Amino acid sequence: MTASRASTGDFANRHVLVTGASRGIGWAIAQAFAARGARLSLAGRDAALLEQRRATLNSLGGPDHTAFSADLSDADAATAMVRHAVAAHGPVDILVNNAGTGVSQPFAKMTAEHWNQMLAVNLSSVFHVTRAAIDDMLPRKQGRIINVASTAGLTGYAYVAAYVAAKHGVVGLTRALAREYATAGITVNAVCPGYVDTDMTAGTIETIVKKTGRSAEDARAELAKGNPQGRLIQPEEVADAVLWLAGANAASITGQAIAIAGGEVMS
Repeated sequence: MTASRASTGDFANRHVLVTGASRGIGWAIAQAFAARGARLSLAGRDAALLEQRRATLNSLGGPDHTAFSADLSDADAATAMVRHAVAAHGPVDILVNNAGTGVSQPFAKMTAEHWNQMLAVNLSSVFHVTRAAIDDMLPRKQGRIINVASTAGLTGYAYVAAYVAAKHGVVGLTRALAREYATAGITVNAVCPGYVDTDMTAGTIETIVKKTGRSAEDARAELAKGNPQGRLIQPEEVADAVLWLAGANAASITGQAIAIAGGEVMS
């Protein structure tokens, strides 16, 4: 992102809270909103990297941005993070629940600890942050909530049962809240990327290499083959979809789970 793009103003003076904002999809989303004039609250676990990201965005001019380190799977920590963000920038206008992680585990070897961790990080965090942020949206009768789910929220994949269950939960929560708040001026949608060219996918490739002995190139090609376009999705493509859902032209779009996967999943 260049400084010249930071004054386009599509989201000028809008407070955007992005979780999982320090890397991958979350960082691409943060940069895209910052380039359009938003005031950003960046949330995640890596305090040092978040501070670097905040400094990078602030160096480009425009509104000041803030960063908050928190374990969002903890209800109290998530609520405190939202309250700090509101104190810094006012009520949240646009919430992007992007925090999450995926770890593979054959179901027969799956532990309760693994199951609980996947649900806590990928699903409960969405509940905690949304529950805290929506309190300020309701009186104003406006707000956009965009959950970054996955194609794993729309179909099943082997060896990631807990992750799939959690992401299906995110899609279900999205649809339930969309119905509940349809007349409250709040839209709730999900984007569901396939494999994206991020650190998380790099970790998946490393796991494949370790378990199968295949080369990293072969493992990457295998993941890309699941996309009918034969490629990994770029983080900026997901960010573009999020920007559209947050914009004025998507006011009638709610309760949707939009696959960004080159046709891998169709509904």
